[in-house]
Amino acid sequence: MDGEAGEVFPAEVLLFEDGFSAEDSVLCCGQVCTVRQVFSASLGVAASVWEAAIHLCRYFEKTSLDLKGKRVIELGAGTGFVGILAAKLGACVTMTDLPLVIPQAVQNIEANTPPTGWPAEAPVVVPLSWGRDQQNFPSDWDYVLGTDIIYMPETFPLLLDTLVHLCGGGATVYLSSKMRQEHGTQDFYDHWLPQRFEVELVQREPEENINIYRAVLRPSS
Repeated sequence: MDGEAGEVFPAEVLLFEDGFSAEDSVLCCGQVCTVRQVFSASLGVAASVWEAAIHLCRYFEKTSLDLKGKRVIELGAGTGFVGILAAKLGACVTMTDLPLVIPQAVQNIEANTPPTGWPAEAPVVVPLSWGRDQQNFPSDWDYVLGTDIIYMPETFPLLLDTLVHLCGGGATVYLSSKMRQEHGTQDFYDHWLPQRFEVELVQREPEENINIYRAVLRPSS
């Protein structure tokens, strides 16, 4: 994600005028994640645990995806919910987002640290601007995850460049999205992502209009 935070996470000044926090606990894959969400104008949409994130975790539960010992990177981590769950399931997790979002994710990691410690290692959170500094990250991940990060058309080429780099070693991408027509979400999956990836719709939730896609980088010609 390139540019200033306000360009990537648009927030109306009065959207969360009287900043407040809320706490949710979600049971998934036999693990309870307690997530504090800090709502404020500065965080905007990054403050929430979106339904797309919960659906992706439920999908992992339904398909019994084995994350133990896997190297996972999450884009647009927000509250850190998905990455925290993956770490509780034994993955080695790196979460990424814009700098102003990172403290919220760090706080939630600390709040969810198991009494006996993390199965593999504690998840870490680091800044990543799509299309600009992905070269600072390796390309040997097992999984690249993202939930509700497809909603600004101007970021689509930047996200694609980032995914191509991160998947250079054969990672599988899972993206879960609310399919908002006004944000061009379908266009990303129909036209942008297939430019470099083999893309498969693996789950559709029509009532909530949420799709989950799996993608694998095509070999360079």
